[in-house]
Amino acid sequence: MKTSSPIVRGSRPTVSPQLITRHLAAKTDKGIARNWLLAISVVLALALFTSGVAQAQVDPFVGTWKLDTTKSTPARKSETRIVESSPTGMKVSVDRTNADGSNQQFGYTANLDGKPYPFSGTAPYGADSVGVTLGTSNTLTYKLWRGGKLIGSGTLVVSPDGKTATLKSKGTDEKGKTESSVSVYTKQ
Repeated sequence: MKTSSPIVRGSRPTVSPQLITRHLAAKTDKGIARNWLLAISVVLALALFTSGVAQAQVDPFVGTWKLDTTKSTPARKSETRIVESSPTGMKVSVDRTNADGSNQQFGYTANLDGKPYPFSGTAPYGADSVGVTLGTSNTLTYKLWRGGKLIGSGTLVVSPDGKTATLKSKGTDEKGKTESSVSVYTKQ
């Protein structure tokens, strides 16, 4: 028995319009899905890339801080405090000009674990080490030691808007004199 071929010489095969519509719809759906996948991938990549930048901007302590001499006691001519983030804590550098014109520079790198870390330079109250602890997200507490003996303590609080910081401290200097200070800084 002979079977007849659907394609007859000289005639074109006919394709159902429904088949074309389904084929184009499937291609379009794949294209849309591919575009959405690409868009989501780009958004995720940007989120991962900028998360480090955003995290650095969120840390309220990091930055350059200038002393507001009108709101601070004891009187000082100027002070710049630079705070940088380290993997588990912070690095702080201070350049201060006292009321008598003398210059005082000191710094430290400390983890936020309250343990003593050494100062470089001439630190407040003649301290040789500092221990820093994170209180709330915008508050640090610290202790100062000289020769292993606790000689001072204080707090640093950054305002909710992140534009000002207030450092309150008290301690005993090398001569046994008890002192206290309130330093107000503006973020640069």
